[in-house]
Amino acid sequence: MQVIRDLADFPFLTNAVVTSGTFDGVHRGHQRILARLRQVADAVGGPAVVITYWPHPRLVLGPPPTHPELLELQLLNTLDERIVRLAEFGVDYLLVMPFTREFAQWTSEQYIQEILLKAVGAKHLVIGYDHRFGKNREGGFEYLSQHAGRYGFTVEEIPRQDVDAVGVSSTRIRQALRTGDVATATRYLGYEYPLTGTVVHGQKLGRTIGYPTANLQPTEALKLVPAQGIYAVWATTAAGTRHQAMLSIGVRPTIGAGLAQTVEVNLLDFSGDLYDQQLTLEFVAWLRGEEKYDGLDALTAQLALDAQATRAALAQ
Repeated sequence: MQVIRDLADFPFLTNAVVTSGTFDGVHRGHQRILARLRQVADAVGGPAVVITYWPHPRLVLGPPPTHPELLELQLLNTLDERIVRLAEFGVDYLLVMPFTREFAQWTSEQYIQEILLKAVGAKHLVIGYDHRFGKNREGGFEYLSQHAGRYGFTVEEIPRQDVDAVGVSSTRIRQALRTGDVATATRYLGYEYPLTGTVVHGQKLGRTIGYPTANLQPTEALKLVPAQGIYAVWATTAAGTRHQAMLSIGVRPTIGAGLAQTVEVNLLDFSGDLYDQQLTLEFVAWLRGEEKYDGLDALTAQLALDAQATRAALAQ
């Protein structure tokens, strides 16, 4: 898949099959659209093109950064994660449009003329039932279908029942992750929810009780971190090695009161230095909530049980 981040660099295509959207999560609902995009592209012998936007439009058009509504905006994918997922569905070209206030003022006519026709050369559009574009979201399937003849392309809408049949939305996935229900999130996403971060220095308490942990600082500040608790995860290092791991998200009540939340992962059967390296976690199972224990001995005993539960969950 060729990724283009500047409209001026996009190669003009004569028979492009195009869809567009934010695609946060690239979940099973999105995957219905992408599968149809690939199917149409194969049928007409043209390339499959996805147009997406970064940063998220709500970050540009929404309230100030400190506003509670904006603080609720948590992304399911970083841009890099989105790119990887889209490539898996046979997309040939990905245009990442920088979403700015100026771009948000484009009319639907400007969008069609400048992007779909002039830059991309679209001949076939495949869009979701709720897709909107242009200033004030004025453009949609009705407008496109009414004027398709004038523009010289065809338009196909993926109906609501086809997308909703899988019962998926980005909102539902966020709700599941915020309660630790990673099994539901996995079912809706079609893959295990990822979280990537850089390993930073922590208190190094884990190594003193036989469970050294990597303290993870997420690379994307707006990336959704699931609910506090203990999880079974896969951990992939920057070198590409994949390890069974148990993860703790929480405030470490056994250690002290009023501590900040941390994301700490213990890679089972691993020894080595991970500091300043990137680590990617894939959430497989929620094991239990975070609890306060009567001292480090009790905590250590519980961690031994958590390690057993982690191995069992990852073996399934």
